[in-house]
Order: sequence, then C-alpha cells, then structure tokens
Amino acid sequence: MRTITLEEHFATEEFLAGPGRHLRAHPGQAELVDRLLDLGERRIAEMDQAGIDVQVLSLTAPGTEQLGAEEAAAAARAANRALAQAIQRHPGRFSGFAVLPTAAPERAAEELERAVREDGFKGAVINGHVGGRYLDDPFFWPVLERARNLDVPIYLHPTLPPRAVIETYYTGNFPPEVTSIFAMAGWGWHIETALHVLRLILGGAFDRYPDLQIIVGHLGESLPFMLPRLDHNLPPQLTKLRRTVGAYLRENVHYTFSGFNFLPAYLDLMLEVGIERILFSADYPFASMAEARSFLDHLPVSPADRERIAHGNAERLLRI
Repeated sequence: MRTITLEEHFATEEFLAGPGRHLRAHPGQAELVDRLLDLGERRIAEMDQAGIDVQVLSLTAPGTEQLGAEEAAAAARAANRALAQAIQRHPGRFSGFAVLPTAAPERAAEELERAVREDGFKGAVINGHVGGRYLDDPFFWPVLERARNLDVPIYLHPTLPPRAVIETYYTGNFPPEVTSIFAMAGWGWHIETALHVLRLILGGAFDRYPDLQIIVGHLGESLPFMLPRLDHNLPPQLTKLRRTVGAYLRENVHYTFSGFNFLPAYLDLMLEVGIERILFSADYPFASMAEARSFLDHLPVSPADRERIAHGNAERLLRI
C-alpha cells in the first residue's frame, strides 16, 4: 500500500538563524533540529523503516508569517530553493508545499505560481495569522485567488495566537511552562487554526472562490466536534452565505492526522466529513512516522478506504 504523508517538516540553517531561532534555544532539541535539517539519506531511511513512501514537505513553523514583507520574501525564496533541490535529489520520495511571503500578497501569489510551475510544488503552507491579520481579510485574497486558479491547496498550519490573546487567555494561575504549552500544542495552536478556518468561511472566501481547497491537520483542529453546533447556531439566514458552515467544512477543507493518532477523534472526523476528506500524515519530526503508520494500519476501515486515506485522496488532491 502506497503511503503519502502531508504534514512533514524541514528547516534550513538560514531559517534557524532567523525566524526559527527558538528551535535551537534548548539543548534538548538538538536531535529534533538535526532531523529538521536532514533532507537526505537519514530521513529516507526513517521513511523506509516506517513504511512511508512520499513526504510532502513544508518549512516548519513559524514560517515567514511573522516577518515583514522584504524579509519574508527573501526567506521564502531561500527555503523554496532548498526544498526544490531536495526534491530533485530524491524524486518520487519528496514533494513540497511552498512557503510564501504572505505579508506581501501579490508577491506571495507570484511566488506560489513560480513554485508550482517551475519547481512542481503541490500547493502552499501558511502558518496561521500574519502579524495578527487573518486570511479572511481581502488584503490576502490575491493568494487565495492564485491558489484557486492554479488548482492547488493551501495547508493552514498552526501558529501561536497573537501576543495579546496569549496574555489574556493563556496566562493564569499556573507556571509559565504551562502557559507555553497551553498556548501552543496543548490547546492554543488548534483552537487558533479552527478559528482561522471559520473566519475564512464566515468572511465569504469560499463563496468568492468556491473551488478553493484548504488543508488542516490534527484531525480537524476541533472543527468536526463543533460542526453540528456551528450549523445550528450560524445558519445561512444569519451569515448570508450561500451554504451552511458544515457544507464548507465538508467541501472546501481536507483533514490530516499529523500526530493525532486518537481513534475517537478520527471516528468523529470520519462521521462528519467522510473518508474522501481525510489524508495521512505523521507530523515528522515532531511525531513518529512509525506510530502514524501503525495507527493507519489499525483503523477500523475497509481496505479500499484505508487506501484512500493512505494515498488515494492525496493523489487526487495534489495530482501526485
């Protein structure tokens, strides 16, 4: 069974000296950093050991979204160049999502088109809000329009909430170490991404670009659980949208595992959106490829549905 994973991360030395410098702030993360930097034999050996055929790679968070336009443009081009070279060295094993200078939407749209047409990238990754601004702002819609025109998806990856939100919601009567995880992988990342998707829906992005496709990770970032409630309380009569919120979540969004190897959460996602919207991923190197593959192999689904999740849905969406 062919396997394609869609939320797999890399970094460059240049990125680690700039927006990703926090990754080297703790000596205990040296092994993680080494894996992020490796785009060669070690990574492929671990893929082979875990039974992963193809990784669709993207620059790790926070990407370029918290940079100014000029710095973001330079960082994006450098990261995309490094990824394109890795794909050329290992065709058939690596593919990629372009990182964009999202703070400069017209330049971001051009970089997306260049990366797709020249380097064969399969879409873009955007790491959450852009300095506190979200993609429902028409300022960013040139990027959405170009993705729609190129027929490629945007992977909406988590990032930390804006600083004011962290201070208000995630700082409390508990240690700073708790705040850090609470605002990040413990809760904030996921709620922030779910909020971002809902802003895109409620802001009319998918009415304007009805064929646009977004990918989110972590079995839906809590959205499947809330989908019936959203439909109940935000009907089209209120939102003035063409469809229900749930319709957009079922028709414009795809969902990956990315480290959420939790059967109840998977079953809720499957029941709400259907097998055709679910994509395999491991969230390497932040999570184990072997554990992701084991979770896939033991899902209570038919062989045909397992094939769809493992590779068929990705092949259709990304034309791999």
